[in-house]
Amino acid sequence: MSFSIGSVGRSGGPNRALRSLANENEKEGRAFDPHVTRRLLAFLRPHAVKMVGAFVLMLLATGLTLAVPYLMKVAIDGAIATKDAASLGQICLAMGAAFVGLYLTTAGQRYLLSWVGQRVLATLRLRLVEHLQRLSLGYHDKNIIGVTISRVISDVAVINELLSQGLITLVGDVLILVGTVIVMLTMSPRLALITFSVIPLMLIATRIFSGHAKSAFRETRRSVASVIGALAEDLTGMRVIQAFAQEEETQSRFATVNEANRDANVQAMSLSFVFLPTMDFLGVLSTAVVLWFGGRAVTAGDLTLGIIVAFLAYVTRFFQPVQELSQLYTTFQQAMAGGERVLELLDTVPEVPEPETPAEMPPIDGRIELDRVYFSYNPETEVLHDVSLVIQPGQMVALVGPTGAGKSSIANLVGRYYDVTDGTVRIDGIDVRTVSQQSLRRQMGLVSQEPFLFPGTVADNIRFGRPSASQEDVESAARMSNAHEFIVDLVNGYETPIVEGGVNLSVGQRQLVCIARAVLADPRILVMDEATASVDTVTEALIQEALDNLLKGRTSVVIAHRLSTIRNADIICVIQDGKIVEKGKHGELLALDGVYKNLYERQFIGADEPVEAAEISQ
Repeated sequence: MSFSIGSVGRSGGPNRALRSLANENEKEGRAFDPHVTRRLLAFLRPHAVKMVGAFVLMLLATGLTLAVPYLMKVAIDGAIATKDAASLGQICLAMGAAFVGLYLTTAGQRYLLSWVGQRVLATLRLRLVEHLQRLSLGYHDKNIIGVTISRVISDVAVINELLSQGLITLVGDVLILVGTVIVMLTMSPRLALITFSVIPLMLIATRIFSGHAKSAFRETRRSVASVIGALAEDLTGMRVIQAFAQEEETQSRFATVNEANRDANVQAMSLSFVFLPTMDFLGVLSTAVVLWFGGRAVTAGDLTLGIIVAFLAYVTRFFQPVQELSQLYTTFQQAMAGGERVLELLDTVPEVPEPETPAEMPPIDGRIELDRVYFSYNPETEVLHDVSLVIQPGQMVALVGPTGAGKSSIANLVGRYYDVTDGTVRIDGIDVRTVSQQSLRRQMGLVSQEPFLFPGTVADNIRFGRPSASQEDVESAARMSNAHEFIVDLVNGYETPIVEGGVNLSVGQRQLVCIARAVLADPRILVMDEATASVDTVTEALIQEALDNLLKGRTSVVIAHRLSTIRNADIICVIQDGKIVEKGKHGELLALDGVYKNLYERQFIGADEPVEAAEISQ
């Protein structure tokens, strides 16, 4: 079992999350980055056959799209002009076949791209989740959860849109544009050049739209991040908001960011509402140009009616890919930015690396040794200074001291969630850096101050550390943990679903389930982070009895906040400023009249009440 202990390295709360999300959304990528594109295309290689199939279908669809207007010209100038019914019938059959072929090739292309897209999406997200689980706790301590989720969900989605749809669409639209220009120039170079006179206006409109859209859509992403951050802050602090009757104040603050998001979206949509009608107007203008100049040419006998009809069809087809390409620019830009962030995450090296040739940790007896250990989370601040400690198999060692003294850091080093800056941590004489992390943590367990339950049933949560455990084993572990009685009283007993956060169970019940989870995993080394800190006295007694059962025969490291729970510890280590300043049994430390006695008096006795001799003799 492997879980984070404490909240080391985190700071800033929801406001920091809001700022971080906003900063992330300010990042913009180039429309094309060769390095990022090359690495992202690697995810398409396993699906190369289907991508080639989609490409071939796209070529066929492009050819058929260009062929239909030309067949109309042939029908008008040939069969209709000569009143050849047989030829007209053949041409109509050809056009019908072209439409059917266009339908089939387009449908096939979309199916293949969707098939590939969903698999690329799943592969990318799986790769990210696998990598996130390999990364050390240091990464998760330093990075906002919302930003990480944004990588896995939003960035991957826009990358998938580029890889599965954008590239094929880009090539198809370019081919349609080039093919249309070539066919129109072939039929009537003069009329084609006159028709293309609107292209500079189209390019100017597209350029203006792209420039304004870049900042407008960036603002929408930033404002959405602000809404998410404000909502997360309010939900997290709901108890405080209600306790101080600040509902109206927080509603006003949320309304401000919500209105900013509304205004940003209105502005972005307004650009689209201006751009799209502009492109439609230019299309109508091109149609008018073709009708005016082409009609005069037909009247003068310089062109045929079929050419004019074909031109009108090609003009209609000309502007659709132009609109798609203008939107693709934004997609490419977002995908490059998202790709850069995703690849940056995938390239992140774990701060606690596996050894080059990791050995399996043999069955643990439980001897823990910290040999002149130094540790820091960052170069500026050293957390532990020259800490040496030996814990014999089966001993219970309690770590006490003020907040920030280094208690959780010692526990984290034992499980190798972090690596020492200097010195060595050994278990049964083996340096923990020489064995695989999973083989080490499979033999360790944790009961934390804040019990965490996963979605699933009560039984699923108990067997989390040993998925193959039978129902009989699950119930046996629950009985040892004093959890069986309340579990069988639930509506569905052990099959009762756990809702998000485990809120359908009390804190004490969740803690008992977590203890049962540790009992079933049968760890040789157990870390406890004050498992009774947030429960009532009756539940505390049940939990303490369950913990006593759990501790038997195991080496345990207890991070103690309530000193009453560790009076019987084999060793009590008083941690202050990253050092072990006192070490011994409860009575011995009281007799020293030092830091421990001062902590004990403040917590339990009161400054004016002396410690009795009976306490010191314990």
